[in-house]
Amino acid sequence: MVRVMPRLLIADDHPLFRAALRQAASEHLDDCSVREACDLQGVLDALATDPDIDLVLLDLHMPGSQGLSGLAALRGQYPAVAVLVVSAHDEPRVVRRVLDHGAAGFIPKSANPGEISEAVHAVLNCGNWLPPALARSVAALPSHPADADLAARLARLTEQQYRVLALLGEGLLNKQIADRLGIQERTVKAHATAIFEKLGVRNRTQAGVLLHMLDLGEPGAGSSPMSA
Repeated sequence: MVRVMPRLLIADDHPLFRAALRQAASEHLDDCSVREACDLQGVLDALATDPDIDLVLLDLHMPGSQGLSGLAALRGQYPAVAVLVVSAHDEPRVVRRVLDHGAAGFIPKSANPGEISEAVHAVLNCGNWLPPALARSVAALPSHPADADLAARLARLTEQQYRVLALLGEGLLNKQIADRLGIQERTVKAHATAIFEKLGVRNRTQAGVLLHMLDLGEPGAGSSPMSA
């Protein structure tokens, strides 16, 4: 039987931390292929060009991704790829939200190489992993219905629609979005119409409110998208 070499993608904007994760993964896996990305666009490009990537180790905060937005983009566009979130934000409520948005596990940035190895092994074997110190407190927290609903809505978007949504959330006008993405303004308008329909909102203000629910505060905080 041919042995399949696991393929990992490490996504973090700090080179030293990427190197530490690469070393931990390489030392504790018999054989693996490891790629790196320093921003969300790099992650999406890597997944588009290498569909055989098995696992992404994803930082929550890097260019193009703040809060849960990067995780939502990955889970929506590449649901077959497992994601291990790596973050210094290790409060139980944040970890609960990470899991509710489809991550297979959570590694605190304070984790030692043995814990990183254990997490990677568990997820590559189709399991889940949380640090023992967090597992019980996270399990005691109920899932928030707003997170499940938001994850389901965002999963309906294409990769390009998610890019447009992110720029709408930044307050850019259609012409500015067209220039940023190198597409026609009428294409942006068509994407916006599709986005509003898929998300169940009426306008860019409501779409922006929905997107900001991916911040690391309480889910559903602030105005309802349908009341904006």
